[in-house]
Order: sequence, then structure tokens, then C-alpha cells
Amino acid sequence: MLKTYDTVTKLSVNINKVATIRNARGGSMPNVVNAAIAIQQFGADGITIHPRPDQRHITFQDVYDLKPVVTTEFNVEGYPSKEFIKMMLEVKPHQVTLVPDPPDVLTSNAGWDTKENLQFLKDVIAELKFNNMRVSLFLDTNHTMIEYAYQTGTDRIELYTEAYAANYAKNPEDAIKPYLEAALFAQQFGLGLNAGHDLNLANLKYFARIIPDLLEVSIGHALISDALYYGFEKTIQLYKDQLN
Repeated sequence: MLKTYDTVTKLSVNINKVATIRNARGGSMPNVVNAAIAIQQFGADGITIHPRPDQRHITFQDVYDLKPVVTTEFNVEGYPSKEFIKMMLEVKPHQVTLVPDPPDVLTSNAGWDTKENLQFLKDVIAELKFNNMRVSLFLDTNHTMIEYAYQTGTDRIELYTEAYAANYAKNPEDAIKPYLEAALFAQQFGLGLNAGHDLNLANLKYFARIIPDLLEVSIGHALISDALYYGFEKTIQLYKDQLN
């Protein structure tokens, strides 16, 4: 039997899909600023966005518009291009989650090769941290990548949980094993632990119970989809219940 832990994990809601619906019609409905305000009022611990170069969901203007209304924690994900770093230095969110996405990728689908990109990441992370932003790196469960992530100077890592979600229904213990091992390995380096991608109401509770000292999960697609049925207030409470 796997050991369980009692850490209360924060829920950061990714509102990219709210922007996707808005952009499908044009205009400002639904309004991402109003959505962020309501989501926080309903109990979320943070707001996550991932602006992409083509601005197909969250636009660059959204990043600036959201900054003054996020009173919990503002987490901005993105590939550290010159344009992205410039925007982060101007907006200064609480946390920047660096992802290795190429410009045309549909969604984040792999973690960093921190060994190959060590010096690049060290330089980027040093600049962000100098400007008082916490940094997290999007990673797979590979222990070598975690060890080199520590060398970059990052504060946290975010474990890419797609493989866990895909295999959870078959065998939860097998699905979570590499994530538990990765979490324990990361702890040896003092790295904070976040997680995200394909976590939902079916698999979140088990993940949060088993992974030690899980600080934060970022959930977007599943949560926004559930909100279509239950509404934001009920949905956020359902997800918070899984974490508590």
C-alpha cells in the first residue's frame, strides 16, 4: 500500500479555455477578467494563463489586463522567448512556469531537456528571480532532468501528468509510481513541486494524496469543461474537495 500525505495543495485555475470561447466569436464575451475575479471569489487559490505567440486564446493584452485583478497568485506559463521575457519583466507575475513548447504546438506535451538547455535556462531563470518572480520548470519524471533542473536555479518543477492521467484507470498505483519517485527525488534537492496536465475530478484526489508536499496543481481544460455542467462555483469546490 502506498503511503499517503496530508499536505493541502493549492488549486490554480487555467483560464485559457475561457479566452478560446471568447475568441471563437470575437468581442469580449466571456470576459477573461471577470472570469478570473469570479473564480477567485469562488475559492481558487490562483489564476494560470499561457499566452502563445499566435494569441489563439490568451492574448498579450489579457496578460496585462489580468495582472491588477489577480489577488491570489498569478501564474504565467510560456516559452522563454525574448518577447515573453520582456512581457514578464513588465507584468511581474508571482510565478513564471517555463515550458519548452514550439510556437505551433496545440498544448504542452513534453518537459524540458534541462541538460541540453542548462545554460539557457540558468540565464533566463536568474533574470526572472532577480526581478522577484518565482520560477517553475515544466518537467517529465526523468531523474536526470530533475537533477539538471536543480542546477538551473529554478525554485520549483511542474510535473507533466499526462501519462499519469492516461494510465490511471488501468492501474492507479502503476500510473503514479514514477511521479512519486520523481517527487521524492526532487525533494532531495529542495525543489518545490507543482503538477499539471489532464488532471480531473476522476484522478486528482489520488494524485494529491500520494504525492508528498505537492504545492500546487494547475488545471484548465477539465475544470472549464466541468463548469459547463456545474457552474464555476460548484466546480471549483468539487476540485478543492479533491485536494483537501
